[in-house]
Amino acid sequence: MILEILFLFAIVLVGGFVQGVSGFGLGLVVMGFLPFLFTVKESALLVMVLLLAASLSVLVRTWRHVELKALAGIGAAALAGRVAAFFVLTSYGDLDVMRLWLGLFLIAMVTYMFISSRRKTKPDARPGPALTIGLGTAGGFIGGVFAVGGPFFVFYFLMLYKDKFKYNANMQAVVVVTCIFSLVLHGAGGDFDASFTYYVAAGILATLIGTGLGLKWFEKLSNERIRTFAMVLVLIAGINLIVLG
Repeated sequence: MILEILFLFAIVLVGGFVQGVSGFGLGLVVMGFLPFLFTVKESALLVMVLLLAASLSVLVRTWRHVELKALAGIGAAALAGRVAAFFVLTSYGDLDVMRLWLGLFLIAMVTYMFISSRRKTKPDARPGPALTIGLGTAGGFIGGVFAVGGPFFVFYFLMLYKDKFKYNANMQAVVVVTCIFSLVLHGAGGDFDASFTYYVAAGILATLIGTGLGLKWFEKLSNERIRTFAMVLVLIAGINLIVLG
């Protein structure tokens, strides 16, 4: 167990740093490696707890930049996606084939993000209702099944804001709400195991340290370089999940 906890701590520390610098990345980095220790369902639930801790640690520093009107549409759609994700994760989350699907999705997500990073988005251009619902539902569903729905919200808020503080604060607010919602659903469904207490404690400690370090470097490091580093890690992990999973 000690080696597993150390492995978890190291991976979460890196993911937390990426989260603090760029506003997302904890789920992508950690979910790329954690299923080697646990099932996809166990990994996703643990990552949701860590995402909640990471986002709260960032949100308490940036809450003044939260705009509730901007969160209403995307938030409602995301919660609808989380409801559907709850039934999928509960029914199929313990199957080994989910590691294959997770690996394929991670590779697809990394490929898309590398391609889309070259596109220019119009700053402060408010997305239409269809795009808001589509991105919110997709982000909520993927986040509820694989705990990696962040990129959908990244795309949305990058379209909405040029100001990176508004972008970061509203990103964290969506993550906090959706994670709490999913954790309540799974808690009511009896999906938590008391033996995970040690992993949760180690993960939260690494998350808080990582996000704290990331926030200190928020204005010094290029978001693009940090995201590229994170995506390379995720790509490697996705390939490993397919080959070894």
